[in-house]
Amino acid sequence: MALLPQILPSPRLASPSDAFRRAPRVHSAVASSPGRRGGRGRGRLATAAGSGPSASEPEPYQPPESDDGLVELPLFPLPLVLFPDATHALHIFEFRYRVMMHTVLQTDLRFGVVFSGSGGGAADVGCVGEVVKHERLADDRFFLICKGQERFRVARVVRTKPYLVAAVQWLEDRPPAETPAPGEDAEALASDVEALMRDVIRIANRLNGKPEKDVGDLRRGLFPTPFSFYVGNTFEGAPREQQALLELEDTAARLRRERDTLRNTLNYLTAASAVKDAFPSSPSSG
Repeated sequence: MALLPQILPSPRLASPSDAFRRAPRVHSAVASSPGRRGGRGRGRLATAAGSGPSASEPEPYQPPESDDGLVELPLFPLPLVLFPDATHALHIFEFRYRVMMHTVLQTDLRFGVVFSGSGGGAADVGCVGEVVKHERLADDRFFLICKGQERFRVARVVRTKPYLVAAVQWLEDRPPAETPAPGEDAEALASDVEALMRDVIRIANRLNGKPEKDVGDLRRGLFPTPFSFYVGNTFEGAPREQQALLELEDTAARLRRERDTLRNTLNYLTAASAVKDAFPSSPSSG
């Protein structure tokens, strides 16, 4: 399956659905680092994100935890997939989610994003979105920027009204059970994926009539696991494929799948480029 032209060059902010209009791109340095479990520093983040100054910071909010160690999290089903460290702009206007957002902004600024396709139902693996900037409008709608944090798996639904709340368990990639074959370890796979991305961008630019230029450092020093999430976020035209990537608990397996997708895309683009060279557009006859 060829995913371009949806792949690159804007992987950091995916296109919202018709129900969510894109807010202006916001760069913020107050977002927390991925993988944090607790609520440490949430008060400072809320202030920086625009919820107003505070004379003294309260004790950090901790999400309710059940006897079995699961954490309760409000869920937001959306027709998109949020990856760790990715950012999305959302327009919140439906009443129940405006209610949810009031609660989120008064607690730990976090909610769970789960993919919900056109067929109905929501995935049981999602990603925490943390509000890093928000604007409340006069009619109680919200524009907000959220950043992906840790992944989770829904263990059970706690309640469905006024919005969905579930007990979740955190999800992390597991180390490989066996020593990988030469060239199949996560580091080598990440290098292969980056090289394929460079080729895809180069040929896509050529097909689109854009001047060729140096792509630059796509990996930006990321370790294989966060890089695999970064790559998955660029496949924004294929949310079901993105969901499959999000659910994998093996970094190498995720990178292999991305490598296969990029190879297929590159083959498709190479063939399209060859056809374009063989049959250039004829000038109009006027």
